[in-house]
Amino acid sequence: MSHQDDIEYQLDTLAIRTGHTRSFEGEHSEPIFLTSSFVYENAAEAAAKFSGAEPGNIYSRFTNPTVAMFEKRLAALEGAERAVATSTGMAAIMAVAMAFLKLGDHVICSRAVFGSTVSLFEKYIAKFGVTVDFVNLSDLNAWKNAIKPETKLLFVESPSNPLAEIADIQALADIAHANGALLAIDNSFCTPVLQQPIKFGADLVVYSATKYLDGQGRALGGAVVGNSKLLEEVFGYVRTTGPSMSPFNAWIFLKGLETLRLRMKAHSEGAQKIAEFLNAHAKVEKVYYAGLPEHVGYELAKKQQMGFGGIVSFEVKGGREGAWTVIDNTQFISITGNLGDTKSTITHPATTTHGKLPAEAKEAAGIREGLIRLSVGLEDIDDIIRDISRGLDLI
Repeated sequence: MSHQDDIEYQLDTLAIRTGHTRSFEGEHSEPIFLTSSFVYENAAEAAAKFSGAEPGNIYSRFTNPTVAMFEKRLAALEGAERAVATSTGMAAIMAVAMAFLKLGDHVICSRAVFGSTVSLFEKYIAKFGVTVDFVNLSDLNAWKNAIKPETKLLFVESPSNPLAEIADIQALADIAHANGALLAIDNSFCTPVLQQPIKFGADLVVYSATKYLDGQGRALGGAVVGNSKLLEEVFGYVRTTGPSMSPFNAWIFLKGLETLRLRMKAHSEGAQKIAEFLNAHAKVEKVYYAGLPEHVGYELAKKQQMGFGGIVSFEVKGGREGAWTVIDNTQFISITGNLGDTKSTITHPATTTHGKLPAEAKEAAGIREGLIRLSVGLEDIDDIIRDISRGLDLI
């Protein structure tokens, strides 16, 4: 896309056109640069590029044209200055931690995060002398009370995995900035189509590109998005330590971004219908979906988001036995821990995605034995409802 004018393109145009500078071959689709290194006309050119005196590709661990296309496109969708791609979503979170934390620093993290995120902060980042406190996502006083002089990072998922809790991003940004800390938001469930945390004051936005950015369960990847100054620190970490995105995966994500808005609209519409169906079912004790008016985060989600997303979690009667009955009696919904796919997926968080958490941590995070997480795909909604009903009717 040419940037020689001042036209402000809309999201759908940005998602299809941003980042692609055609090569001398004149290709229409974005090319995949499957190369580990790049050649130079002479030693002087090589020296200039390695030193940074001239821009250009050096080594695909940190400079690859296909990866750069994905980074530019994602940053444009987010309304941010820069994005840095990583090998996975967890690598993106690790990059944030390693770029901005040091011995003696303190992190405040929501309890309502993916199980591996808890382990990363509590087990691995703690090895470097960084302390972490976990607080309830929606309790702003808890966040304020947890602040210490050494607090450097607030980390949140919103909507949360798997209970769809909604963070007040602006309020958390104000708390962080008043104390010289950064606010990072994991936006994997909404994507920039449904939520742009930077507009509400977040400093960093983290993605598992494996989820909706791909949208078809094909490739692993992650990204960190923010302003250029902060992202230079993240880039330095990725350049040096190597949790890089492969060019082939970057190309897959580029193709995924082209249909992102259409998919997120369809996922959200389907999830809303399924949440309403489950909410009225006699065997369902509670539904966790911010699109339901009785959800505690409904009004806040309407303010911050352009849709409620495709993840519906619900508790059924009968605890683990009831949950497994529902899961095991599906016929086409995929039993898998991944989400954000065109194919609907279903899992039991207490024994899969959050299975390694201690019992008390699960209870504090609301991960109970009767809880099921459903990622609503793009199949016919009536077919999905019938597939879930098979097990519900047996409880």
